[in-house]
Amino acid sequence: SPVERHLVGDPAGGEGAPLAPAFHAAVFAKPGVNRAVVNIGGIANASLLRGPDLLMGFDTGPGNTLLDHWVKRHRGQDFDRDGRWSASGEVSEALLEDLLTHPYFAMSGPRSSGKEAFNLQWLDRKLGAHPGLEAEDVQATLAELTAVTIGRAIRQSGIEVTEVYVCGGGAHNCNLMDRLRRQLKPATLASTAAIGMDPDWVEAVTFAWLAHRT
Repeated sequence: SPVERHLVGDPAGGEGAPLAPAFHAAVFAKPGVNRAVVNIGGIANASLLRGPDLLMGFDTGPGNTLLDHWVKRHRGQDFDRDGRWSASGEVSEALLEDLLTHPYFAMSGPRSSGKEAFNLQWLDRKLGAHPGLEAEDVQATLAELTAVTIGRAIRQSGIEVTEVYVCGGGAHNCNLMDRLRRQLKPATLASTAAIGMDPDWVEAVTFAWLAHRT
């Protein structure tokens, strides 16, 4: 299965992904503050920082990938600008609960996933049990799925964070950010611009930093 393929460990005891947590710790950690840095690309990942220390990094599940593919299918757009389309819909709690049964969401600790696990084929199979949903309601549900799984993953880590900073394309999705803010209360939520780096730059700077370190 796609999940099982991502459980194969590397020689150092991890999975080799996500790659960003070491950079997040080097650049965004702050003594005396517990922070989470969340990169929302196609797949979302989180780095948990206690003061200057990186405690854990892992993929939380889908970030933008399902949102982007669904809006492309139904509206011919590459992405849901500002999350306007998802904001126009209503979350289907039944569909959301069904999506949350994916075995990846039952995992804990350092872990990684990919688009082979979360894609339109998987979504279409799930939608077969939920006929008649409006396309915008599915989009709203997918946005809630991303927010819920990020929020749960951070809370269930057992590491209490007070500040969360988002980078990647998801930082521009206002509806997704609002949903994530509700999931993460009472922690504060902002983009990494608030701590000195444009959210669109973080991934490129990460790989430049990794090259320099190498």
